[in-house]
Amino acid sequence: MSALVEALCAADRPESVHTWKRSTTVQDLLIGLSVGDIPLTHEGLDAVGNDRQTAHLRRVLEHHELLPPRDRYLALFEAWIDHKLTAIEHTSVLRYAEQFATWHHLKRVRGIAAAGKPTRGPVHASKQDITETIKFLTWLHDTHGRDATTCTQQDVDHWLAEGPTTRHLVRTFFVWATAARINRTVTIGHRQPEPPATFTQDERLHWIRELLIGTSESLPYRVAGVLLLLYAQPIAKIAALRAEHVTQAGHGLQIALGTEPVSVPEPFARLLRQHIATRTTLVTGTDTGWLFPSRFTGRHLHPGTVTDRLRALGIPLLGARRAALRELVIHVPPPIAAEMLGYSYSMVHRHAELAAQQWNRYPAQR
Repeated sequence: MSALVEALCAADRPESVHTWKRSTTVQDLLIGLSVGDIPLTHEGLDAVGNDRQTAHLRRVLEHHELLPPRDRYLALFEAWIDHKLTAIEHTSVLRYAEQFATWHHLKRVRGIAAAGKPTRGPVHASKQDITETIKFLTWLHDTHGRDATTCTQQDVDHWLAEGPTTRHLVRTFFVWATAARINRTVTIGHRQPEPPATFTQDERLHWIRELLIGTSESLPYRVAGVLLLLYAQPIAKIAALRAEHVTQAGHGLQIALGTEPVSVPEPFARLLRQHIATRTTLVTGTDTGWLFPSRFTGRHLHPGTVTDRLRALGIPLLGARRAALRELVIHVPPPIAAEMLGYSYSMVHRHAELAAQQWNRYPAQR
């Protein structure tokens, strides 16, 4: 506890610490830790609960290295699976839902966390797959008295035809069931997504100009928007960038988005320098190393927050990212673009082919 007291006393903004400690919940937590009623471990804090004050204290302890870092989304996912499985009534449904959730999804997310990669997106997708699978297996049991091993193609076709498009997510379960030799008779094809909103090159240049010199948003979101429009970066990746990804190279800046750093042109370099110099967390006023720090200690800005702010401006995110990527591969060889931007070679080549088709049609129309 002495190390925690020293860390709190050394805060750049002591008034924020005093405000935080006024909460009786926070006082009870600190007293419990000091007298040993609450073990100074993740498990000890888990036993207390996951309210806002406990979650913040956990982040403070992790930030000051008094607790080992733990992937927040993985921990929440493990608890979510336990809660979800506990609510299942039928043994035949529970058996295969539990196997699918733990052997496939939880194992995959743990591997992603161990590799140091973001888990927010994979956890969200996994929850959707598991939820739809439980719904389907419950319906299958209640309607036809069958389980995953005796399910027929007609059962699945009926399920998909009679409900919303989210039901198509059971495809992941049957791909896994085929590999696990649970059911090899059912096949579900890929669902064709709706085409993204069109986003022209003129619109892209307009928004780059607006974010660079306009006042439609605050500085952090302007920088994030330019990273989307200039380098075709996903929002989740932008939010998780660290300041160390931006480096000085001669008289200019470089940013590491893939295996090879890419140059940052002016005037964006000037805007990026300004953002780096002024970014701090709202709670402690200290530099946590994130390029886009959250107001919560030790965490980066939530991707959903960035998404909402840019969409509110009127920028269609997927269309903007695709337009930026296709414009880039016109001027940069696809293998080099893949290395600079952190994309797979196959994806970049696919966009290069689409860009070439559009370019070939353009002179003909002219």
